[in-house]
Amino acid sequence: MLKRLWMTFAQTVTVALAVIFVVATLRPEWLPRKLSMVGAPSAMNPPIGSSADGSGADSTAQSPGGGSAPWLSYGEAARAAIPAVVNIYTTKEARIPNHPLLNDPGFRRFFGEQGPARRPVSSLGSGVIVASDGLVLTNHHVVEAADEIEVALADGRRAKAQVVGSDPETDLAVLRIGLTALPTLAFGDLERVQVGDVVLAIGNPFGVGTTVTMGIVSALGRTHLGINTFENFIQTDAAINPGNSGGALVDSRGRLLGINTAIYSRSGGSMGIGFAIPVTTARQVVDSIVKQGGVVRGYIGVEPQDLTPEIAEAFQIPRREGAIIAGLVRGGPADKAGVKAGDVLIAVEGRAVKDTPSMLNLISQLEPGRTANLRFVREGREVDLPIVIGRRPKPPRGPAQPNE
Repeated sequence: MLKRLWMTFAQTVTVALAVIFVVATLRPEWLPRKLSMVGAPSAMNPPIGSSADGSGADSTAQSPGGGSAPWLSYGEAARAAIPAVVNIYTTKEARIPNHPLLNDPGFRRFFGEQGPARRPVSSLGSGVIVASDGLVLTNHHVVEAADEIEVALADGRRAKAQVVGSDPETDLAVLRIGLTALPTLAFGDLERVQVGDVVLAIGNPFGVGTTVTMGIVSALGRTHLGINTFENFIQTDAAINPGNSGGALVDSRGRLLGINTAIYSRSGGSMGIGFAIPVTTARQVVDSIVKQGGVVRGYIGVEPQDLTPEIAEAFQIPRREGAIIAGLVRGGPADKAGVKAGDVLIAVEGRAVKDTPSMLNLISQLEPGRTANLRFVREGREVDLPIVIGRRPKPPRGPAQPNE
């Protein structure tokens, strides 16, 4: 008897839930307000303006028919971020090689020397306003070697821009435009970002105008990509295409998380793998350029190499983390301190070195002129060496080399 009653109750509940689900999906306005929230964002991850963030606003969106619908929208985040994201247009003169006939001595005899022709070449990118007095952050490769830079705001205003400073090793540059009272983006908290968080990429892809695309954080701390000397990328599947470079990667509340800089692509278009420079790096570069006119980094003068399992086995090194010193700059800080080729750097000022990128980042943060303690493994023993930190020289033109 009890078993039959339980079966009847279970079937009734199942049918009732099924009916509620169908009605909530197709005609949510038929249900009481609380039931119409089925499928809406939870309080742990509310949309912009929801009551969970203390604003008291309704967390449901309005359907075209005027009713309440459990739609999740990032419109508030987009509206908060778009005014501070700009389009950047650059122009530079390109040299066109002479036709072979123009190099003929007989031709030059009658018509004189003919220099190479020049024609303007235009390119485009994006940027983010980071200060209301006219500072704009973008990628170094967007403005590199540009003869003229123009910035277009979302409100239709345009202004010529000057380069305040540039940092090729992180692919960041700071511009200044002669406008004031500009909209800016609030900085997000990168430490709270997790894989799977929703993000928006805002920029000017293919020059079509300001565009917003959505995705998630696919990975954090991406390195070994060979894009920049200092790498710590946010990876996202938000669509990023040519022209998005220098634009904003923002969270679901419209706060800046990174500067879009590169994509992985075999076709030149988005394939769902994009990379952004984290906001922590961007803030450091902007502060250094504005205050000191450039980025100042520590330097010890070594050529590092990742400690792979194969190298560790060949050199009988019991560790699997660290950076092996493959070479030294003669007369450099490390050479003067007694560092030897084959030493394995395992810690900088007490902070563990996992691989070459972490070593580069830790040393670059040291102040030139101060003495820092670096720990190495040499012939199976740990050795502490005090090293007077030098100033990292400017990188040569061309691809950056991972020397520290």
